[in-house]
Amino acid sequence: MVEKAGLIAGHAQAISIYTLRAQNNVKTSSHPKISNSLPAVTPEAIKELLKQVKYPGFSRDIVSFGLVRSAAFVDGTVKVALALTSSDAKIPLFLKTEVEKCLQVQPGVKAVIVDIAVTPAKTPATGGNLAGGTAPKGIARSVAIASGKGGVGKSTFSVNLACALAKILEGQGRIGRVGLMDCDIYGPSIPLMMGITGRPNVEGDNLIPMENHGVKVMSMGFLVDDNTPVIWRGPMVMKTVQQFVQNVTWGDLDILLVDLPPGTGDAQLSLVQTIPLDGAVLVTTPQIAATQIARKGGLMFQKVNVPLLGVAENMSHFTDPAGNRHALFGEGGGAKTAEALGTALLGQVPIVPAIRMGGDDGNPIVVSDPQSEAAQTFIAIAENLLRQLKTKASAPAQ
Repeated sequence: MVEKAGLIAGHAQAISIYTLRAQNNVKTSSHPKISNSLPAVTPEAIKELLKQVKYPGFSRDIVSFGLVRSAAFVDGTVKVALALTSSDAKIPLFLKTEVEKCLQVQPGVKAVIVDIAVTPAKTPATGGNLAGGTAPKGIARSVAIASGKGGVGKSTFSVNLACALAKILEGQGRIGRVGLMDCDIYGPSIPLMMGITGRPNVEGDNLIPMENHGVKVMSMGFLVDDNTPVIWRGPMVMKTVQQFVQNVTWGDLDILLVDLPPGTGDAQLSLVQTIPLDGAVLVTTPQIAATQIARKGGLMFQKVNVPLLGVAENMSHFTDPAGNRHALFGEGGGAKTAEALGTALLGQVPIVPAIRMGGDDGNPIVVSDPQSEAAQTFIAIAENLLRQLKTKASAPAQ
């Protein structure tokens, strides 16, 4: 039975304390059990069990999310303290129930106390995401560039989009107002594509971003040499993403683009927990193998309250010297993905050898050949993106 339940609402922080008396300790459960040797029950053992409890809507558990603040076993009572940021009252109740299910069936457990501290999250209208992070001072807008699947040219797209945005803003007299944060910790390619080498300067506790083509850039590629692989587990990746946001002197930016690695894992979740993203752009190629994964990436952002600003279809088509257009990877995938996610198709980028060469040379096509079809496509997508952000910023809060 529930012995005590309380919820203090209307404050900056809400505290919920639940106590569950175990009924008989003979219930069946799919969760592993703590050893019968009760004196050996440690906080680590309890946390290991709690890895079975998933955060609603994710495959990640509450321990790896960092939601478990403490765990203890005293005189037959398991005490667990959680802390999370959420505006959904159902989530604390769900986690309470799941923690109880996990722990009350353990041998020797007479009671379970779940103490949940809930901090109300910002609404999506103010840029609040899963963990209600705060944007660094001076950054007006932050946008994630994601794909879900690797090999669709997302980093190449990010580089050219950043350069296109820089050109547009420079025409408005706003020079140096675009940032590009490379969050592909394991395979950072942005430094090569932006034509930047060397190490960033350090000022106090902060790194100073490198700069080229009017874009400020930070990447793991600046911090390790070309022959050093990054062999890290998730927590280290998450910490690095947080430091790229909080410990880099970005200065005043109109927009910060965040180039995410493939997938919906540690880097993505750490980002939405660290900075209030104003939106996300999904990059896909037309074929089903890419669009299916891109759609999953879009659903991930929707679950963490990040607005989808649109879908960009990369490698959309190839035009031969005779002027014939060839859909090498199929047709319509970008439009179908955008429609399925309820967002816009921002543009279709053609397959052009000069795009690849520009990436290899550190001279993106938007910079090297701004009047080309591909460069004009990137500029049109950048203008479309700026309109989307302006529209969302002027929309009334719900």
